[in-house]
Amino acid sequence: MSASAPRPDEVAVAAIAGASGLARPPARRLPMAHGARRHLRAIRLLLNALFLLALIYTATLAKDLLIPLVLAAFIGLALNPIVAAGRRIHLPRWLTASVLMIALVVGIGSGVGRLAQPAVGWFHRAPAAIRSFVPKFRSLTRPLEAANRATQTLVNGGARPANVPAPPVSISAWDVVSTAPRVLAAVLSVLLLVFFFLIYGDTMLRRLVEIAPSFAYKRHAVTIVRGFQTEVSRYLLTALLINACLGAVTAGMLFLYKVPDALLWGAVAMFANFIPYVGAIFTTVVLAMVSMLYAREVSVAVFLPALTFAGITAVEGNLVTPMIQGRSMRLSPIAILLWLLVWGWLWGVPGALLAVPMLTCTKLIAERVPGWNWFAVIVAR
Repeated sequence: MSASAPRPDEVAVAAIAGASGLARPPARRLPMAHGARRHLRAIRLLLNALFLLALIYTATLAKDLLIPLVLAAFIGLALNPIVAAGRRIHLPRWLTASVLMIALVVGIGSGVGRLAQPAVGWFHRAPAAIRSFVPKFRSLTRPLEAANRATQTLVNGGARPANVPAPPVSISAWDVVSTAPRVLAAVLSVLLLVFFFLIYGDTMLRRLVEIAPSFAYKRHAVTIVRGFQTEVSRYLLTALLINACLGAVTAGMLFLYKVPDALLWGAVAMFANFIPYVGAIFTTVVLAMVSMLYAREVSVAVFLPALTFAGITAVEGNLVTPMIQGRSMRLSPIAILLWLLVWGWLWGVPGALLAVPMLTCTKLIAERVPGWNWFAVIVAR
């Protein structure tokens, strides 16, 4: 008898076990295993949802700390290629970073000095301009005013409401003095963070790579970090250049149309364009209102600056930006609007300005991290 052939007693035991149902426990364990797997999957989804809610709560609670950090990180990533170029020609990082920070401070200071006086003057002149502009639309608003008076008569029983003058819009010296220290502290913290990111950013990245467990992990980490740095820097510098050109073209167009404070509205167009879709609509509405306030009479020509700006942004958004940035940087409009809604709700205006750069960085990271490719596919255009 061969060694592989079963013995008669084993055959008898197997037959008895099969007849009595003792050989079926693996078949009964299969539904139990599926049920346990479903329970584990549900627990994992619940934990992921709780983790996401905890992140949202933390981002809301610590926004005063996170906003300067995120802004400084983006500025540091945008300026890092310049520091790296200086390093290649044997310039110390601290020297190149110091020159960049001095240029940045001088640029911000001169920009604020040029735009602060027109902005404050516009706030002071806005109420008088609105009062002088309202009679121009009297013929258009007369039916609406009659309907409003009839409605108030029905609601108030014939009693005429008292005319309460609206408080004037003004900015006092106390408002400036009370707000200046907080603004200066925020700007100083961002500048210091940018300076130290430029000097010690590569050192921190090298330390992070050194703690990787193996050479393969180190090489993979270096590839991810270098590719991320290159693409994010290129994206930020390209977006800044496009928005600066848009602001310059808008200021020149408004100067040709003889709109007051053309440089101020060009700067508004530049910064608002960091918010896709919403920024262009906001700037178009603002230009329409400004043109109407300073117009002598109501006509179609009043809206020419706003219509021209709408055409400029249409060309920039549909032709110039996609052609320069390339296909890898394109994002879905639905993803952009949802991301703007979330971060605008969490952080306000700074969140709306930083939303699209954060979405782009998240997409670039998701493309390189295994298991996160689904996010890059969803937000891609």
